[in-house]
Amino acid sequence: MAEISDAIAMIKKAESDAEQLIIDSEAQSKNMIAESEVKADEIISTAKLQAEDDAKDTVFDAEDKAKKEAQTIAEQSKVEVKALKDKAMVNVKEAASIIVNNIM
Repeated sequence: MAEISDAIAMIKKAESDAEQLIIDSEAQSKNMIAESEVKADEIISTAKLQAEDDAKDTVFDAEDKAKKEAQTIAEQSKVEVKALKDKAMVNVKEAASIIVNNIM
């Protein structure tokens, strides 16, 4: 009978150990899930900040490119206006010469 009593005690101990193992495993699982959620939130926050920084950099790069292009166009326009003015001045001299010749 002592053997049966010892066997029952061992079974009860095993059941108790198994129940405690389940409780410990559930607690550990909940902790792991909570830590994973915190890390996921950190990763998402970091990714959002990086995306915002990248977007700002893209906008600044586009603005710089547009400013440089506008400056280039303005410089080209000045050159073209000067060339047209110089060409027009040649025509003015010829026209004035024709008018003077016709009047005299």
